[in-house]
Amino acid sequence: MSATTADPVLDIVTAAKKVMPGGSFGNLPAEVVLRDGKGGRIWDEAGREYVDFLLGSGPMFIGHAHPDVTAAVQGQVPLGTTFFANNRHGIALAEAIVDAVPCAEQVRFVCSGTEADLYAMRAARAFRKRDKILKFEGGYHGMSDYALMSMAPKNPGNFPRATPDSAGIPRSVQDEMLISAFNDVEMTESLIKEHRDELAGVIVEPFQRLIPPAPGFLQALRRITQEHDIPLIFDEVVTGFRFAYGGAQEYYGVTPDLCTLGKIVGGGFALAAIAGRADIMAHFDKLAVADEDFLFQVGTLSGNPVASVAGLATLEVLKRPGSYEQVFKTGRTLMAALDDLLKKAGLKARVIGEPPLFDVIFTDQPVRDYRDTLKGDKAIAARFNQLLRAKGIMKGESKYYVSLAHTQADIDHTIGAWADSIKELAKG
Repeated sequence: MSATTADPVLDIVTAAKKVMPGGSFGNLPAEVVLRDGKGGRIWDEAGREYVDFLLGSGPMFIGHAHPDVTAAVQGQVPLGTTFFANNRHGIALAEAIVDAVPCAEQVRFVCSGTEADLYAMRAARAFRKRDKILKFEGGYHGMSDYALMSMAPKNPGNFPRATPDSAGIPRSVQDEMLISAFNDVEMTESLIKEHRDELAGVIVEPFQRLIPPAPGFLQALRRITQEHDIPLIFDEVVTGFRFAYGGAQEYYGVTPDLCTLGKIVGGGFALAAIAGRADIMAHFDKLAVADEDFLFQVGTLSGNPVASVAGLATLEVLKRPGSYEQVFKTGRTLMAALDDLLKKAGLKARVIGEPPLFDVIFTDQPVRDYRDTLKGDKAIAARFNQLLRAKGIMKGESKYYVSLAHTQADIDHTIGAWADSIKELAKG
């Protein structure tokens, strides 16, 4: 990459647009080029500093470049980065997951949440010998063809018909997915009863994107699936080790049959996992099931020792007394401050989520499911995010990820940026 202007960021963006579609990795705009991260802060290539609520889209729960994680990785790299075969660090991480996560009797590693969710659905199909999966409108389960059904439909159709979210997905996939409304027990129970002989499993984010489960919803979902012997899959790629050490299933007190994990469990490296009941996980073991029931799965980097030691070091930090109490205290403080500022400004807005993960939706209506989120004013939300970035707050299009590394100075800076930005929004 050769310098063509006096602006190094412009040079980088220009080069990116020549060699990558849209000039980006597909996540954030091409103009966001980050350079360093330390604790709860990041710096871009121009040297601008931000309080970081993006956290790499969630993995950096204990902060960027945590010394314990860095030391673990630096200790492993000279010894080898991947072997394809078993390594003791990956086995130790699997043991830690089984010890922590209520549903986990056995674990299989992959490299991304997309893979984990895809294999969890495939495992349910192998176990039940059925094809259809029920998911919830607005639920995010990665980038597979099955997951990209009614994840973010611009014009939602009639339940339970699935709507593809991307070009390039075979039409036949629509027939394999059933769509229900999150937090709607009556609809979900009706669909499960009607299609019980076709259903392989039900997959759900126990906390859907930003929407908490309504009281009793997860409990009802657990009851309904158990009544019909249908595996329940919790997608805990986001919530695993974030809401509690045992994840959302510990936090909400509902144990699924399978779960998927990612982000935090890899300590900032490419690692994810499927975990669950031994009789379902047995389908990954060629010696444990008939040939026609074997679920073939291999991955070049799955369970590699670098990601495994990073994950183990991260979990050791999270096991320390007071870790989750601190994250929740930070999140509660931020949520309360944001809600107060918005109300005082007279803006129609709802702060939704849980303390480790929240955002604001600009609506005065309750938000219980995906269609309720569509009522929010996206133009105001985009403007708010734009103002905040100019004031040193980095976040994605939606979600404030709270970390263990965020300090009182980070909280104060954020609240000050909110106050100034909300004043500008209130001017119209």
